[in-house]
Amino acid sequence: MSNLYIITGPAGVGKSTISRRIAESKNKSALIEGDEIYHQVVGGYVQAWKEGNHLDTFWKICLSSIETYLEDGYDVIFNYIVNPENVELIKNKLKNHTIKFVVLVVDEKTLLLRDKERPEDCQMKERCIVLLNSFKNKNYNAQNILDTTNLSVNETIDIIENDNRFIL
Repeated sequence: MSNLYIITGPAGVGKSTISRRIAESKNKSALIEGDEIYHQVVGGYVQAWKEGNHLDTFWKICLSSIETYLEDGYDVIFNYIVNPENVELIKNKLKNHTIKFVVLVVDEKTLLLRDKERPEDCQMKERCIVLLNSFKNKNYNAQNILDTTNLSVNETIDIIENDNRFIL
């Protein structure tokens, strides 16, 4: 049976790196980068955090894509800013599949260092800290939170793959 991995966390925490590496480790996998789906809208584009955004359409597309890949035997690795309400939506839609939900966090110093490793035009600078604090204030289950401050990419992936606490 195929599995769904949902990787979330603030900008700069390593969602894309971890997601890609997990996808590459699978025999049959699909990597769905939420940002890429959200930015497919051109005419009428509204930033996700603003009124008039197209998040309803975004979630319909993501859920449909995830479900199609899972039904066709692919492990799916999905990364995006996923709040607890989104998790419930995903769980209800895909209840016949194993879902691992991981909220990546790091300390502020590490987050800023990782942000500096990005290309200049992609750096979020102090906005990273605002997003990190926003994540800390959301009502995530503690079992789904993984602090990667002192973990390598390989160690992080090993924990995600082998620790059942992330299964919803």
